[in-house]
Amino acid sequence: MDLEMNLNAPHSMGTTIIGVTYNGGVVLGADSRTSTGMYVANRASDKITQLTDNVYVCRSGSAADSQIVSDYVRYFLHQHTIQLGQSATSKVAANLIRLLSYNNKTMLETGLIVGGWDKYEGGKIYAIPLGGTLIEQPFAIGGSGSSYLYGFFDQAWKEGMTKDEAEQLVVKAVSLAIARDGASGGVVRTVIINSEGVARNFYPGDKLQLWHEELEPQNSLLDLLNSS
Repeated sequence: MDLEMNLNAPHSMGTTIIGVTYNGGVVLGADSRTSTGMYVANRASDKITQLTDNVYVCRSGSAADSQIVSDYVRYFLHQHTIQLGQSATSKVAANLIRLLSYNNKTMLETGLIVGGWDKYEGGKIYAIPLGGTLIEQPFAIGGSGSSYLYGFFDQAWKEGMTKDEAEQLVVKAVSLAIARDGASGGVVRTVIINSEGVARNFYPGDKLQLWHEELEPQNSLLDLLNSS
């Protein structure tokens, strides 16, 4: 078995991304592990990217592809906001991502989840998986860790959740995926978007709940040397 790591492999976000609607807004969540083949290139990356003041996107798949799509859409939405004199809606942002993803489906390897709040439709979640399909959903999950979570969400998600219930669900789901999916890991980041604005929260990996057969976190050699 060849265990040689290919450090020149494309940066891939084998990942877990989640978007959940609740009574008054949306909660987005993601892990933070970015991989290059078998090597963890970044253990604390931020996979939830701001598009406008009221719309964010969760990124999975190729890091380069998801970042360039986000950059293009952010630019177009900025022009859109200047022309209209008001912030773009979640649906406009999601449709721009859909157009870019579909028109370049043979070249892009990225799946995204758009979440935001606007005064016309409130909190909305849109999934744009590989290929450029646009699906509006009450909740959406993506990335390599999502295969472990479909049954969990069918059982755990409910309509009319409070903000705290929705965020607790997102953090629990990402930590469950981290426990099972080797390509997901690190910390959990959440973004809450509602009529009051945007709130970002951070949950360190050593503070997450441990699941079946998970080991307690251990200090690294560098931590031990620094403490001494």
